[in-house]
Order: sequence, then structure tokens, then C-alpha cells
Amino acid sequence: MNPGRIDLNLLRVFDAVYEDRNLVHAGRRLHLSQSAVSHALGRLREVLGDDLFVRTAKGMEPTARAVAMAGPLRSALLQIQSTLGDEPFAPQTAERGFVIAANDYVTMLLLGRLSRRLADEGPLMDLTVRPSTRLDLAGQIDIGRIDIAIGVFAGLPERFQSMEVWRETQALTMRRGHPLEGGKIDKAELAAYPLVTVSLGGQDEGAIGGFIMERGLARQSEMFDRQALDDAYEGSALAPRIRLSVAHSLAIPALLRDTDMIALVPSPLAAEFARTDGLIASVAPFAAPQSVVMAVWHQRNTHDPAHAWLRKQIADVAQGVADSIVS
Repeated sequence: MNPGRIDLNLLRVFDAVYEDRNLVHAGRRLHLSQSAVSHALGRLREVLGDDLFVRTAKGMEPTARAVAMAGPLRSALLQIQSTLGDEPFAPQTAERGFVIAANDYVTMLLLGRLSRRLADEGPLMDLTVRPSTRLDLAGQIDIGRIDIAIGVFAGLPERFQSMEVWRETQALTMRRGHPLEGGKIDKAELAAYPLVTVSLGGQDEGAIGGFIMERGLARQSEMFDRQALDDAYEGSALAPRIRLSVAHSLAIPALLRDTDMIALVPSPLAAEFARTDGLIASVAPFAAPQSVVMAVWHQRNTHDPAHAWLRKQIADVAQGVADSIVS
């Protein structure tokens, strides 16, 4: 392969097709016709000696060679853009799409607020939210298909950067009229009622100690501190029973409505249920360490003005969530 034969525009086409998995969508982004995108891909395939993409019912699926080159290529294109000194980033007129990975709980608390803020501050910007529970979240960040992942992570590889979004601890939520409504709940009272918890992935997905490890990134698999719960009742004849474990936290209000079950959830979620669903929020009767909800991104995006601006918006709207936390 002769690198001198590669036109920079061909690499921009590759990057767009890799992101969109669709020739028409990539063409719209680049202001090119579908035939022009197809022709550019043909030229790049000839130079690299690889198909790069295979047409399937789900769209243009990348080959192994395309997957391997996508991340470094995206990083190189951003560096070139920064070096050449594009026009200053203007949120009110910038057209940009961002992909954020988050679970349903973070989406409800944070991204609704963020969407409303962007409508005023960045009206031409679009958000796509993908589930953070998907396998190989780290790989999706590596290749540029996810701009920011928001959640609880036990460790970060050096290639990723992060910022704190908020801190949370364990809280309880239950229906109005519950026998324990109105007073401080102790451990014995909690043990008398079955629990509902949220599990985002079990041992079948490789979860160890409440986290799933992939490509150096350990992401939360359970939205409660199982170890803190076990420690609280160690040596006791009484222990709460987890009757129901669900994958979607937004199902909890419906599950609690006509029962005496109690849900063990992150403190901001308990506060939101109390505000919007008429449930009762209460402090958990055992000590649990705070968890840090973080926004995580690839280090190649740290100095991208649009990306930095989005991170600032996330930090600003997250303060409203932090102010509501049950303590």
C-alpha cells in the first residue's frame, strides 16, 4: 500500500460510513450523493486491498480491518481538524450529533434535563442515547461510536478520561400507605419485607463483585451495593429477601404500587420516584459507601471544543440532580 495514494476525503467518507453504517446517511452528513460515497469507498478499498464494509440487512457492517482502523483514524481526523484551526465552535449555530450511553435511570434524571438545555443552548445539535448495559461498551467508546458513557465504573483504562457527575448512596422507596411509611426504618423492619433491586447484568455476562470488566473498563452490573447489604445483616438471624430483580429501574413504581415490597435503589432515583410517581423515599438503615456516577470519554476527544462544551452542559444540569439526593 502506498499512503501517498490516499486522499484525505476518502478517509472522511470511511469515518462517516463507519459511524452511520449507511451510505445515504453518510452522504447527507458529507453533502455527497450516495453514488459519490460508494465511489469513494471503492477507491479506498482498492488502495487498502480490503472490502472494509459488507452490505447486510442491518446496514454496512465493517470488516475486521475497518474495525481496527476506525478508532485511530477518528483520532487522526480530529487532530488534523484541530491543527488546521477550524472556525471557533459556536453552540447556537453548530450542527453536531452526539451519542451518549446511559441506563434508563440516568436517562430519566439527567438526559431529559440535558435535552431541554440543548434546545436553548445548542438548537441544531442532536442526541442519540444508547444503553450502557450493552456488551463491549469500552469497545464502542474506542472506535468512536459512543462519545460519552455515563454510569458507575470501578476502574478506567488510561486511554479514557472522566469527570464526576454526582455522588449517590443507597435509599429505599415504597408505596404510599406502606406499613413503614412515616418513620425511620431500622434493619429489623426492613428485613420483614421483600426487596426489589435492579441488576444490569449477572454472572452470565461476566459480572464479578457487582461489576463487568471489558477492555479495562469495569462498569456497574447491579444498582445496589450487595456487599453493604450482606455486611449489615452478617451474624443476624434476620436478613432481607430479594424477591424480585429487574433490569429496568423505571419498572419499579408499577411493581410497588399494589404490594408491600420495598425497592433498594440509588438515592437520586428514590427522590425522583417521590417527586413524579407518588412513592415514599427513605434512607437505607445501613451504611453503604457513596458511589460516583461518572461521565467517561476517550482521551482523543478531550480537547475537541464541541465535546468539551457538551461535558460542561452535562456538569451543569447534573447539579440539579445532585441537589435532590435523599440523605
